[in-house]
Amino acid sequence: MAVGASSVTTPQEPDDGPDPGRGKDGDDPRRSWTTTWTSALALLPLGLLAVASWFGRHVRPSADEWCFLPVVRDRGVWGLVDTFYFTDNGRVANGLLVGLYAKFPLAGHQWFGLISGVLMLGLLWALTVHVLRRAERTVPRGVPLLVASMITAVFLFATPNTYKTFYWPAASVSHTVAPVLAVAAAVPLLRARSRRGRIAAAAVVLVAGIFMGTLSEEASVVALVVLSGAILLGRWVFIERVRGFVRVWSLIGMAGIGIGTLVLVTSPGSRNRRERYGADTASMLSPDTLIASFGAYLRILGTILTTWQYVGAVAAGVLIGLLARRSGRPTVLLPCRPLLLSGFGVLAFLVCGYLCTVITYPIFGARVVTTERTWNDYLLLFVLLLVALGAFAGRALRADGAPAAARRTGVATAAAAAVCAAAVLGLVAPLYDLGHDMEVRARTWDRQDQWLRTQSANGADVLPYRPVSVRGMLEPFGDQGRKPWPAACVADYYHLDRVTYGKRLP
Repeated sequence: MAVGASSVTTPQEPDDGPDPGRGKDGDDPRRSWTTTWTSALALLPLGLLAVASWFGRHVRPSADEWCFLPVVRDRGVWGLVDTFYFTDNGRVANGLLVGLYAKFPLAGHQWFGLISGVLMLGLLWALTVHVLRRAERTVPRGVPLLVASMITAVFLFATPNTYKTFYWPAASVSHTVAPVLAVAAAVPLLRARSRRGRIAAAAVVLVAGIFMGTLSEEASVVALVVLSGAILLGRWVFIERVRGFVRVWSLIGMAGIGIGTLVLVTSPGSRNRRERYGADTASMLSPDTLIASFGAYLRILGTILTTWQYVGAVAAGVLIGLLARRSGRPTVLLPCRPLLLSGFGVLAFLVCGYLCTVITYPIFGARVVTTERTWNDYLLLFVLLLVALGAFAGRALRADGAPAAARRTGVATAAAAAVCAAAVLGLVAPLYDLGHDMEVRARTWDRQDQWLRTQSANGADVLPYRPVSVRGMLEPFGDQGRKPWPAACVADYYHLDRVTYGKRLP
């Protein structure tokens, strides 16, 4: 039976009213106007993403990338994959993605933000369109793009350290792009309406699971929690005719993650990493670590919940609830379950966040509270949850046809649009300041880079290097020269025997 086939009677929602011009915005002036203003509003988060991508031209290598670049230069992309598997951390998929941008040293870093930003926006846009379609909701054409762009904007730029979230490719691959790829694996499931579609969805989630298992441990944990919830709680969430396949699909995804994780944890690189940081299972699950992780997670939650720009995601959801109209019976989710779905979503986010903190605490210790890039694996789930909560609230506020209710709906729509705009505008100043800092670093970095290359070409073996950092990025000789890492990698990058701590720029 096709996933979308109707064979049972499901509870019906209250009538949402007429659906003017279903799919044809030009058939109804009000719908056409809504398409116009929502598309215009989407230009704000899209413009923010465009400006951020333009600032990407100031990105320069730092931290781990000093070590990645010489490996890819000398041994190619697969040489880096080999290094990851046998020496560094066992993350095969991570090594592949890092190698793809490191193959083009400076250009790879500078174009990474634009490419990854467009990729994430496109995947979230597709997810939004297909979720609405399977919920049998029709919205003006500008709404899905607006929602996807708001999700992208607050996810990337409301974080305390946008540089490590968006601009640092090594961190973005592991903690920013990874959760978006995991979410995007649900798109084939949402599209599946035939036996062939279900087979394709199962194949995609299996491959995605294996890939995720060797890409990011934290994103894998989040995916496992969400998929487990889909299996255990499916009878309260999904309609009967799709419930069985959703459970099978979830089990296949979990199996894929299990296979990938097995490849990772049994690798020589993962063993080396555990020995280097002392992050074995016993230490991770010790009472002291669990308690310390809980305290750290509470402080992380304090930061997240007091970042006001996240209300932009709620406002985008409210617009969905206000503007969507029913076009048929839902084909995936049970109708009329907003409180239940909200409760499940909040619980999943809290569990995911704590588990991610637990598995990262043995490596970072108390610094996990300031290692913001590791939050992104569950922050995307948080942002999506906010959109869903907003959608439920918007549906509750929607007019029932009475003039007073219609005015209330209009006021709520205007207010939600204003909050979306305010949230985006609230992200402009921090992004501008970051862009300025990146430009200053880029000029300094380029000047030193040219001098080091010239001196190396003239036969120098030992040269001074002055650390040039931005937004807490690690550089050789940090902490006033007391931390040499990754000085050896910098020397390798410039074909030198070693570099020394330089207090002044050449």
